[in-house]
Amino acid sequence: MEGETEESPEEQLTKQHRKEKKDLQAKIQSMKNAVPKNDKKRRKQLTEEIAKLEADLSQKHEEEIRQLKSTVDIKVEEVLNGVENLKMEGGEKEEVMQPRVTKAQKRRDKKAAQERERESRIAEAEVQNLQGVRHQEGLMLAQKLALQQLQIKEIPSDGHCMYRAVEDQLAQRSLPGLVMSVKELRSRTAEHMRSHADDFLPFLTNPNTGDMYTTDEFENYCSEVEHTAAWGGQLELRALTQVLKLPIEVIQANSSAIKIGEEFNSDPITLVYMRHAYGLGEHYNSVERLKDPANAEDS
Repeated sequence: MEGETEESPEEQLTKQHRKEKKDLQAKIQSMKNAVPKNDKKRRKQLTEEIAKLEADLSQKHEEEIRQLKSTVDIKVEEVLNGVENLKMEGGEKEEVMQPRVTKAQKRRDKKAAQERERESRIAEAEVQNLQGVRHQEGLMLAQKLALQQLQIKEIPSDGHCMYRAVEDQLAQRSLPGLVMSVKELRSRTAEHMRSHADDFLPFLTNPNTGDMYTTDEFENYCSEVEHTAAWGGQLELRALTQVLKLPIEVIQANSSAIKIGEEFNSDPITLVYMRHAYGLGEHYNSVERLKDPANAEDS
């Protein structure tokens, strides 16, 4: 019979979800293989990227399961209504017999139900573990920024977020000679660090030995700053203040703002540092003028 050979919608969706999970795991493995094990900064960033990928996929699967369940419920109700109508009309009993469900189909239905329950638990855990602290951090930052008539301007999380945030701040000011691309900002940062090695080497240590970087290790670090998506931090911000001749202010939710390059007498570039923006990792955003102060206060 056709019903015994054709896959049910639930079975098709379960198979699709298994494939998507398998594809994601392959992608994650590829991402892990591309990052050296001793590169703690990049692996930390990789952790946040993986967590977001997994959370997004779980959320997608939960929504698809919810939509399928809604569709199935509607169809079942239509069938039951049709059967009841046939009974009331006195039709032949053979016409109202329910389709026979095979043992194999029952096993598939049970497995699909277990998979739906598992997906639901995963999605719920993601919401509880990630959204709570993220939401609270966002509220605290919004309140701090509103006092300065500012709001967060979202920057993509791709390893370049700190440089993209600086790029955005420079573009907003349109200062002559200071509109730079991410590539140029990275290049200028690495160049400054190389030419002022004594200012940066004491703060860089080998994660395996705990010793200060050798000359070769420092050059490798600068090369990653210049040519890769290595995550930027306070050392790179310090170099950028010297490159741009501008102070940089970093606003955080749970502590005072960090100010770097205060020797420069100009309005600072303002960045937002978020510990929980993407679940397990840190992220930098830019800021812009508050578009609707009344709505910001309500949030």
